[in-house]
Amino acid sequence: MFRNQYDMDCVTWNPKGKILQIEYAKEAVKQGMMSLGLKSNTHVVLVSLMRNPDELSSHQEKIFEVDEHIGIAIAGLLADARNLCKYMRNECLSYWYVHDSQHPIARLVAKVGEKSQHKTCGDGKRPYGVGILAGGYDSSGTHLFETLPSGEYFEYYAMAIGSRSQSAKTYLEKNYESFAEDSLESLIKHGISALKASSQEIDLSSENVSVGIVGKDTPFYKLSSEEITRHLSEGADVEMQDD
Repeated sequence: MFRNQYDMDCVTWNPKGKILQIEYAKEAVKQGMMSLGLKSNTHVVLVSLMRNPDELSSHQEKIFEVDEHIGIAIAGLLADARNLCKYMRNECLSYWYVHDSQHPIARLVAKVGEKSQHKTCGDGKRPYGVGILAGGYDSSGTHLFETLPSGEYFEYYAMAIGSRSQSAKTYLEKNYESFAEDSLESLIKHGISALKASSQEIDLSSENVSVGIVGKDTPFYKLSSEEITRHLSEGADVEMQDD
C-alpha cells in the first residue's frame, strides 16, 4: 500500500510548504455539517445543521454551552469538539474561582488556539479535527470567533463553517452590515435564512436544526423545538410571498 512520507506526523513539511496532517484536519472541518454564527451589538446567534448517522438514531448535538456568557457551534469531529468544550468549561470555572468574574472571551479563545497549536508541534500527536465558532458577550461587548485546527483564530461579524457553507457565507456577506443594529428576532431570521441558502436539498425541521443565543442580559440558551419550527415556517411564508 502506498504511504505518503510527508503525512506521517505533524513536524514534517511537504515540498509545497504544508503540513499534511493539518490539511487533513481542515478537510474534516470542511466535510462536517454546517454551523454559522452572526452578531449584533447586543446578541450573538449560533445556528447548526445536525446529522443523524442512522435513521434509527437521534441527531448529534453541535451547539454547546461553555458558560452562561459564551456558547460554541462546531463543524468536524464531535469527539474533538467535546474535548475542547470541556477544556473551555474548566478554564471558565477556574477564572470564576480566582477572579470572581466571567472569563474574557478573547482570552479564552486564545487559550484554545494555543492548545490546538500544541497538537501540531509533536510527532506523537495529531491536530484537532474540528472548527469552532465561539460566540458570547462580555464587558467589551459581543464577540464571534472562529478557531482552526492549526491554532489560528479570527474574529468575525458573521461566519459559516462546514460542508456547503459557501452559499451561507455569500448570504452573510450581503447582509452583515445591517446586523449591528438588528433586533434579536431579526438576527435569528437572518441565521435561519443563511442556513436555508446552503441547505436547499435538505428538509429543515426542529429535529435537525439547532439555534443558540447569548447576549446582553441574556444568559446562553437554546431555542425550543416549537420556537425553531415557528422561525422555519415564518421563513417559508416569506419565501412564498416573494414568489
